Amino acid sequence: MSLIEVKVPAIGDYADVPIVEILVKAGDSVRAEDPLITLESDKATMEVPAPVAGTVAEIVVGVGDKVSEGSIILKLHADGAGAAPADKTPRPGPSATEPVAPASAPPPAEASESAGGNTLPVPADFGDVYASPSVRRLARELDIDLSAIKGTGHKGRITKEDVKATLGKASGGVSTARAIPEIPLQDFSKFGPTTVKPLSRLKRLSGPHLHRAWLNIPHVTHTDEADITELEAYRKQLDSDAREKGYRVTMLSFLLMASAVALKQYPEFNASLSPEGDALVLKHYYSIGVAVDTPDGLVVPVVKDVDRKRILELSQELATLSGRMREGKIAPADIQGASFTISSLGGIGGTSFTPIVNSPEVAILGVVRAAMRPMWDGQAFVPRLMLPLCLSYDHRVIDGALAARFTRRLAEILGDVRQLVL
Repeated sequence: MSLIEVKVPAIGDYADVPIVEILVKAGDSVRAEDPLITLESDKATMEVPAPVAGTVAEIVVGVGDKVSEGSIILKLHADGAGAAPADKTPRPGPSATEPVAPASAPPPAEASESAGGNTLPVPADFGDVYASPSVRRLARELDIDLSAIKGTGHKGRITKEDVKATLGKASGGVSTARAIPEIPLQDFSKFGPTTVKPLSRLKRLSGPHLHRAWLNIPHVTHTDEADITELEAYRKQLDSDAREKGYRVTMLSFLLMASAVALKQYPEFNASLSPEGDALVLKHYYSIGVAVDTPDGLVVPVVKDVDRKRILELSQELATLSGRMREGKIAPADIQGASFTISSLGGIGGTSFTPIVNSPEVAILGVVRAAMRPMWDGQAFVPRLMLPLCLSYDHRVIDGALAARFTRRLAEILGDVRQLVL
């Protein structure tokens, strides 16, 4: 058996990503693709798989260490002479990924963006302070310096309560808890049997991001509806042919394409607010996140360059993304760089909802199930298939009139499929 060094493979734009779990120990036998360690960035949880089968010889990292692409994590006695590690991309764990948002998700940190995509800020390094990885992560999320906190735990260990107490003393000693009172703890077991079910890692990651977005963004939701009667008939024709080729043509493909057309006409929706809050970063790329429901929570893969693709191409890409999600093979690059997000509940139901803006984006489109309704055509009521549209937006950037125009334009495009090729 040859001894090889297993390194962190390509992980997109991420750097200095903390290790939250080590899944093997020296002497363990592993197969190719078995998970070795778990990384947890602000936007995703990723497992680094074994490149080949073999026996773990030495682990050179520990929980809490930060690694980047190319970092050595362990040494492996590879089965077979001359075995060489393959180039493997980290895959999300059982509770993988971002952000979302809504619907969502994403990713929790509010990263600055450029035309090339999101760039995550380097997490704060608190040096040798005595605190667990979860406490360090909480401090980074709340932007609190752990080195300035005196721990009250065993042997001076800093606890989550210490971090929260420091937050309450912010702003010159005035407790911020007055603005947002904590919910009192209750012993529910006094009222009947209870069971504690831990949240999935995905929900623990997305929760702080959603909370931060809701508290910092003045949300407004505008609703409208699109007449998709003719569009649905056209979609069914395309879907019938696509089924024979192994994929489906869904309404989501048309929503992606129509959104790209509307975003070009209303660039304020394809933007982010500058960190100073005094300017807009207008994006000249049209990559749209799609919030997808999974057993562990929302995942938001990003369909890149939507404006350059046609309906069939978008449908095939969505089918591929769905398959990779089911197999747990979404890479970090797949959830980065969105400039707008769509959250579709059409396969479940509902009449309307308020999706949470996936910061640093400034708007998100929510859609629910279309329904047949009697519509007046000037002479009589006729049955038409109407699709509800729910647009949530950041009121610091977008006002009500602009939101109404954008949503109405989107409805017009969906109502006349010919406008998708103009």
